[in-house]
Amino acid sequence: MGKKRVMVPAKELDLSTVKYEKETIQAPHLTGSILKLFVRIIEIPIIGSLIISFMKKENNMVEMLQNTEIPEKPMFKPEFPPQEAEPSVVIVDEEGKPTDRVESALKCLPHYDPASCWSGDTLPSFRYWKIRDFAYAYRSKLVTPSKIAEQIITLVEGCKYHKAPTPLLISFDAEDIRKQAAASTQRFKEGNPLSILDGIFMAIKDDIDCYPHPTKGASTWMHEVRSVEKDAVSVSRLRSCGVILIGKANMHEFGMGTTGNNPNYGTTRNPYAHERYTGGSSSGPAAIVASGLCSAALGTDGGGSIRIPSSLCGVVGLKTTYGRTNMGGSLCGSGTVEIAGPIASTVEDVILVYAAILGSSPEDRISLKPSPPCLPILSSLENVNILGSLQLGKYTEWFNDVHSTDISDVCEDVLNLLSKSHGCKTIEIVIPELHEMRIAHLVSIGSESIRSLNPDIEDGKGVKLNYDTRTCMALFRTFTASDYVAAQCLRRRIMHHHLEIFKKVDVIVTPTTGMTAPKIPPSALENGESNMQVSGYLMRFILAANLLGLPAITVPLWC
Repeated sequence: MGKKRVMVPAKELDLSTVKYEKETIQAPHLTGSILKLFVRIIEIPIIGSLIISFMKKENNMVEMLQNTEIPEKPMFKPEFPPQEAEPSVVIVDEEGKPTDRVESALKCLPHYDPASCWSGDTLPSFRYWKIRDFAYAYRSKLVTPSKIAEQIITLVEGCKYHKAPTPLLISFDAEDIRKQAAASTQRFKEGNPLSILDGIFMAIKDDIDCYPHPTKGASTWMHEVRSVEKDAVSVSRLRSCGVILIGKANMHEFGMGTTGNNPNYGTTRNPYAHERYTGGSSSGPAAIVASGLCSAALGTDGGGSIRIPSSLCGVVGLKTTYGRTNMGGSLCGSGTVEIAGPIASTVEDVILVYAAILGSSPEDRISLKPSPPCLPILSSLENVNILGSLQLGKYTEWFNDVHSTDISDVCEDVLNLLSKSHGCKTIEIVIPELHEMRIAHLVSIGSESIRSLNPDIEDGKGVKLNYDTRTCMALFRTFTASDYVAAQCLRRRIMHHHLEIFKKVDVIVTPTTGMTAPKIPPSALENGESNMQVSGYLMRFILAANLLGLPAITVPLWC
């Protein structure tokens, strides 16, 4: 038996005693036949339990969950104090029409100057087309949604013939796309587009319902046990704004991975380097946006699944506040760490899509009591200059704990630029108990995942899971009710630490990931890969937003 550890109450913790400890994950890197053999061994009842127990002890999980006295009460969902009204924002009605919210968002954006993007009647050379670029082109009759649809169909169908196959979509129906595009083209012909999003092409991650496509979670069997009768709430809101939905985007199976590896349908390649991963689990949505195929996509994020691939693919990804978007019609809709959010090539496009999908579920509105949603007013120089009042929190030792100092150096350069150009002030902070936070998140998302999938696994579907997913499930199955409650006690404790930090700063700034896009081992393509060291680097700065329900955004930095 281990010696009992007693934590002092969070409010009594002396921050001067906090020492940063670099994360060290003890787990083997496995691919190919070795991964297959390992999975078969850990699924043997007694032997597997001993191996998993040993690995948990090596990573200090047993000490934290079973041998530690945590004085805080459990927090089973994120709880926030009442929020003060923010300056330079517009409040939007989450119960109103999505088209009205999108119109409000459009008014918040800076003036759009077509001359900066277009030359006469000619289409611009390759670049990311923003939503307002498409809107201008449609309204100026330079192009129609139907013409764009044909280009997208040609590109998607051609992906399968690439030397390195790039499976962006799991479910794709060319005729359905043509039908949606024809309806949008007709609305423009009649002068009645539904919103600025009318005719905008988007992909939907394969754990969100988009009728009539099946929802598989990138597995081979989920559609056999769960039918799709209608759109998810967020998808329905997008469709009401005229968005054209091109299909279901590839992902890491059931979101249980950070690379995007998927032997079931093929691993999505990074558009900038096909020998590298996109990141996951929203691999398809990020790659589709980064490749210029769509202006935006919809993903989910329970442990960085929007932000990690957005970062590795060089696009913008927004993890919304927990409960801000209705998760109805999503495979991960019953958890306490997951959200649905937009991926786009620019911040302004993220704002437009976010405006369309936001709106809490009736249940969350009662239990979470969220503050009214708001959007930043960027349409006037005076409001843009409010950046100068921002206090940016930086935990330097954590900030610099990256695989390559190139990452932290570039991020540091941006902080210096924000200070020089806008007057932002960077304040040194300390974030205690980062190791405890990682364990609390793992137990929370793992327990909620096993609860969701276990009925089908017990019904014989478990053997159809990918090998890396089965590795995760073997670990998750060992978590007890006591472990889950301990994790929720840690959640309240860590929430206290962060609320204290936010009394001093407005934003916590970090790199999004601790490493750039990792290379895809050839042996991982057929049977998958388990690499906890890579996952540790990719998730290093991610987890507070999920465990605590905080909003987070990743934006690309080009050097």
